[in-house]
Amino acid sequence: MSLREQLCEYGQKAVEQGLVIGTSGNLSVRQGELVAVTPSGVALDRLTPEMCPIVDIEGYLIEGDLQPSSETPMHLAVYETTGAQAIVHTHSVFGTVVATTMTELPPVHYNALLLGGAVRVAEYATYGTPELAANVRAALDGKQAALMANHGGVTIGATLEQAFEATRLLEWLCEVYVRGLSVGRPTILTDEQLAAVIDRSLNPPAFPRRTP
Repeated sequence: MSLREQLCEYGQKAVEQGLVIGTSGNLSVRQGELVAVTPSGVALDRLTPEMCPIVDIEGYLIEGDLQPSSETPMHLAVYETTGAQAIVHTHSVFGTVVATTMTELPPVHYNALLLGGAVRVAEYATYGTPELAANVRAALDGKQAALMANHGGVTIGATLEQAFEATRLLEWLCEVYVRGLSVGRPTILTDEQLAAVIDRSLNPPAFPRRTP
């Protein structure tokens, strides 16, 4: 499947799963020095492969008739400083709720470790600006996900599928936290508890095989 076809597939999934609305959100996937990115002003569930521009890592338009997403500078900044090969940015409901009220999403579930632990909220800056790109890049340091103050969320991965699954997990964690606040004060896992989870995953129990 081509890079552009991948953008169409996961753009459709993002809409179907309620992670974006209207023309919000954008995705990109990298191959070498080239990056396929969703276009500006087009709903993700209406994409066709030929609509998706291709830029080089320096931001020059290489192929395509439509303009790249306004958030392309943020995508390129993240590629510059991480090993990511794909990026997903959404305006999901619970992620945006957390991003408008907090400075980080604490680890309320051990699956937060799959994103690097607590998720930072990047300081607010106008969309599409170098300032926002720098803020997101800093928030992603050592992480697979970040939230963007009063904006949304961004996740990275070695593949577009991996980045998209990170987005789904981020939204689930945000929903658990927000819904938990409606019941009481969510319990935050300690560093010791998280370390025990890591140790458990590295040293799983061996179950004896029953002999006939």
